[in-house]
Amino acid sequence: MKISTKGRYALRMLLDLAEHENEGYIALKDIAERQEISKKYLEQIVPILNKSNILQTNRGFQGGYKLANPPSKYTVGMILRLTEGSLAPVACLDQDPIQCSRSNICATLPVWQGLYKVITDYLDGITLQDILDMQRERYSNDYVI
Repeated sequence: MKISTKGRYALRMLLDLAEHENEGYIALKDIAERQEISKKYLEQIVPILNKSNILQTNRGFQGGYKLANPPSKYTVGMILRLTEGSLAPVACLDQDPIQCSRSNICATLPVWQGLYKVITDYLDGITLQDILDMQRERYSNDYVI
């Protein structure tokens, strides 16, 4: 399974908003500059996030975007499902219950179900706040004498 550019950039955009949440609404151009992502590309991601009520928007001179909730409320899994669709490693796991006619006799189905569980448990267990905390810890230990 590969995460698309859209998924990676959406995560980076939301992390940027989380990191700067105390600054009010953040202009898309500022996020684009800091993250080295095309503003046009971010403009394609924003509607996906807006539909899911992840972002608050403000138009005008002081306009921009901010997170609708604290960073601790957004998991990586939630964000990737919005941008990627499913996180299932095989198509048959996209349906619940499984619609595949071979599911009763499929020897590999338990393997894919196990992988899917590991993926979802891991990605749903990491919030934007967790990533910010890991980043701060990593850089707080990076000092020069």
